[in-house]
Amino acid sequence: MDKVEATATVRDFDPISGSIPATKVEITFCSHISLICLFSPSVIDNTLNPDFVRKYILDYFFEEKQNLRFDVYDIDSKSPDLAKHDFLGQVYCTLGEIVGSPASRLEKPLGGIPGKKCGTIILSAEELGNCRDYATMQFCANKLDKKDFFGKSDPFMVFYRSNEDGTFTICHKTEVVKNTLNPVWQPFSIPVRALCNGDYDRTIKVEIYDWDRDGSHDFIGEFTTSYKELCRGQSQLNIYEVRGDKTQRAQTQIHFTVAIDFTASNGNPSQSTSLHYMNPYQMNAYAMALKAVGEIIQDYDSDKMFPALGFGAKLPPDGRVSHEFPLNGNTENPYCNGIHGILEAYHQSLKTVQLYGPTNFAPVVNHVARYAAAFQDGSQYFVLLIITDGVISDMAQTKEAIVNAAKLPMSIIIVGVGQAEFDAMVELDGDDIRISSRGKLAERDIVQFVPFRDYMDRTGNHVLSMARLAKDVLAEIPDQLISYMKSRAIKPHPAPPPYSPGDKPQTNPV
Repeated sequence: MDKVEATATVRDFDPISGSIPATKVEITFCSHISLICLFSPSVIDNTLNPDFVRKYILDYFFEEKQNLRFDVYDIDSKSPDLAKHDFLGQVYCTLGEIVGSPASRLEKPLGGIPGKKCGTIILSAEELGNCRDYATMQFCANKLDKKDFFGKSDPFMVFYRSNEDGTFTICHKTEVVKNTLNPVWQPFSIPVRALCNGDYDRTIKVEIYDWDRDGSHDFIGEFTTSYKELCRGQSQLNIYEVRGDKTQRAQTQIHFTVAIDFTASNGNPSQSTSLHYMNPYQMNAYAMALKAVGEIIQDYDSDKMFPALGFGAKLPPDGRVSHEFPLNGNTENPYCNGIHGILEAYHQSLKTVQLYGPTNFAPVVNHVARYAAAFQDGSQYFVLLIITDGVISDMAQTKEAIVNAAKLPMSIIIVGVGQAEFDAMVELDGDDIRISSRGKLAERDIVQFVPFRDYMDRTGNHVLSMARLAKDVLAEIPDQLISYMKSRAIKPHPAPPPYSPGDKPQTNPV
């Protein structure tokens, strides 16, 4: 389990009245399937483009679908009852969608009001470092620029932490000091990880504004610094030079491929006893396994286009047996749009191909391995899901394919459906004895096998069955990915400098 920090920004929403701008904007945040509100709301005064300071610290599980909902309101009274305020829009997503987006930054349109454009919400997430230090700081300024025609400025400071994609996320606001060009702000304490996530060299941007009652705060100026510089106590300077060439954490793109068993041992799809039988009221085991795993892992694939293959069937028009055919019938472009697209292609294939045999895994393993071999720099990682009902026929060839694939950025998930014995699958899993081929051991353990029957809920709750299955089969993927990176000495990001007593934060004016 990791912890991530989620941040919300809203852009370009329309106030309820075109003549009266929003007085306050509130965001509520709900988590998990039950959508219970886990956090108190965050409120921003007088703006149509709010950057919410509130951070949401969440437990993050790669193997689980963690549903989120963000609601935005126009707050025009002190009532805590949101039903008494104007609803501006909402968005649903999963934590995996945010984490899996480029630079972990997801932009989605707000909805919930028919016929109205509600604006856009930008959600970002970052894994929290282990740094648990707090910094206590105090700032002052001299001879700030005067922004008010009558009287002096009312300055306040806004602190931003830099993100991996070069953008900035607000992390702290000071109080407003009224009617002065030489403000002295109150000391404040802030977690170091909120400022820089434990990276002492990461850029911190500070902007100074003149507060205005209507929310149109006037920009006075800005400077950039870092936590390391703040710790050195550069009290004589109030402007720092911007540093370039900041190292960014590498982001690995995950590619998901599914391969489905079309051998005759599954039974005639037109009969209710078949594992491929399409019950109009209930998904079969193949569809449930695909949906359970795919709906979680798709959040980490940016284009949501997935190759979907079948094996062990006779194909039209000549009855040729294939162990590597595209479910959509397009050999040049086997990609399906999302998990829904894979399910549609799977259903269509059952109407056009003839279930046959034998049960050969090696062709689909080698298919994905060919793509993985072209991306060994850590930028891409490939996950193959094989769903099967029976005893494997090409054990020696499959072992060789897996041993070769273990050197590549690749993992294999095998889900067994039906009541067959799966002894060979347990051997491929390699948890007890690492598999080998021709005297060569697999470099890594890349196979995870589970029989779906072990996850069937006794009460018939298929949603619960699917969640249990996904949790177990996906739990090993992060460790397998990391094991590949370590085996190739691929480092995601330089570690922050070690903490030492001499690095204690000081209380320094700027």
